[in-house]
Amino acid sequence: MRKIAVLLAISFLLSLVPAQVFAAELTTDAASAILLDAASGQILYEKEAHKQLPPASVTKLMTLLVAVEAVENGRVKLTDKVTASENAWKLGGSQIYLEPGETLTLEEMLISISAGSANDACVAVAEHISGTHEAFVEEMNKKAKELGLKDTHFVNAYGLPAPGHYTSAYDLAMIGRYALRYPLLTKLTSIKEYDLRGGKFKLWNTNKLLWWYAGTDGFKTGWTNEAHYCLASTVERDGFRLISVVMGVPKPKGHFAESMKLFNWGFAKYQFKQLAPAKSRQGVVNVSKGTLPQVDAVTPARFGVVVEKGKDKDYRVEAKLVANVIAPVKQGQKLGELILYKGNQEVARTDLVAKTSIAKANMLLEMKRVFSGVFGY
Repeated sequence: MRKIAVLLAISFLLSLVPAQVFAAELTTDAASAILLDAASGQILYEKEAHKQLPPASVTKLMTLLVAVEAVENGRVKLTDKVTASENAWKLGGSQIYLEPGETLTLEEMLISISAGSANDACVAVAEHISGTHEAFVEEMNKKAKELGLKDTHFVNAYGLPAPGHYTSAYDLAMIGRYALRYPLLTKLTSIKEYDLRGGKFKLWNTNKLLWWYAGTDGFKTGWTNEAHYCLASTVERDGFRLISVVMGVPKPKGHFAESMKLFNWGFAKYQFKQLAPAKSRQGVVNVSKGTLPQVDAVTPARFGVVVEKGKDKDYRVEAKLVANVIAPVKQGQKLGELILYKGNQEVARTDLVAKTSIAKANMLLEMKRVFSGVFGY
């Protein structure tokens, strides 16, 4: 408890330090670390971010991602009954002590992974989704390739040391950034405590930032003698979300202290400058042969840039739209782009899409428009 109190005090004191103090170079005890803006992927700080290192139980971030995608794609349901095999039962390390033949719902298994870091639940989930643990690990590696990760290879779904099992701080941050598109995943990783087996087994989330650092809702901790202390985490404050990864931190609870240091530095030094709110109208496009003559072009999400505080001047946006589209028009159909400039230099761009769908006009409506144009009625 005394160590926890010290960490909380450090975090509070850091939060009181003026932003200009953080302009000095940031240092960390982590062997590898990264801090990035979740929305744009912009890297704000990095240290040996591409170094291949053992991730320990932070591996389970990819395990959860593959499982959540299986739920989202309809391959499995959260209400599925998952039966523990002997392979799951005999696994060591952190666990929920599954017995062979014991059945829990898939949701309970996923909570056991995200909150309790249960290795045995990883195997049970892997076998339920892919048939075998090995086939599930193949899916994990396939997903890593899809995300373009160059310093990642998984040998198991739980993170115990194994030859050829490695990733990097950068790759973990990319996995976390991609995972944020699934609200179910952050719902799972933000659960602080859970009563399993009708309250007979209590789970406490291993990510103490959920208690210690406001705005935290993910992701996963890890520790082995080989990997030391690791943490991939994310925090959102005032619509500005950061992702931090620290690996190879030597001291107990140091992965929490180092992560809070990175977040404090990031939130003190940077801000999100919004140039266009989500769903904001950026122009209109003419529609040929449609039930309506025009459609609004809107931003699908808020659009802006992460900038250093005090350096947010001279930014502007410019919309470039197609002159005309032919009906039918689908809601969300691309109509152009919104380009962000700082001075005359392009910084970023995003699609502009149709606000609503517009059906193709029938023959009667088309004839009416022709006569209206010729005769003025």
